[in-house]
Amino acid sequence: MSIIVGYVPSSVGEAAVAAAIKEAKLRDETLLIVNSSREGSLVDKNTASEVDLARVLDAALKAGVQAQIIESTYRDDLTEEFLGLADKHQVSLIVIGLRQRSQVGKFIMGSQAQRILLQAEHPVLAVKAS
Repeated sequence: MSIIVGYVPSSVGEAAVAAAIKEAKLRDETLLIVNSSREGSLVDKNTASEVDLARVLDAALKAGVQAQIIESTYRDDLTEEFLGLADKHQVSLIVIGLRQRSQVGKFIMGSQAQRILLQAEHPVLAVKAS
């Protein structure tokens, strides 16, 4: 079995990866670190650099956790892409980061984290940045 974590280069993404590393070590499972970008997007603040990805992979390996990076692209629905990867890899746990958003922000943009929490067929650990 494995654990999947959604990673974005931010304090929320760092908190999610740290929690996922702890869970993978505790459960002795492989960690899948996912960073997705929108297909055709020239600039996407959620796309991690090679340096960021190498750093989080190195953190997992130094903690004694088998890990791999999955870079994916999505066309319309990030949640669908992420949950599809979770199903494909038959994960035992999904780890996501949560960030504070205003009511208006939730209404206009929706919430990928909320949709993952509600639609996932696997247990979900939601982590806030400290």
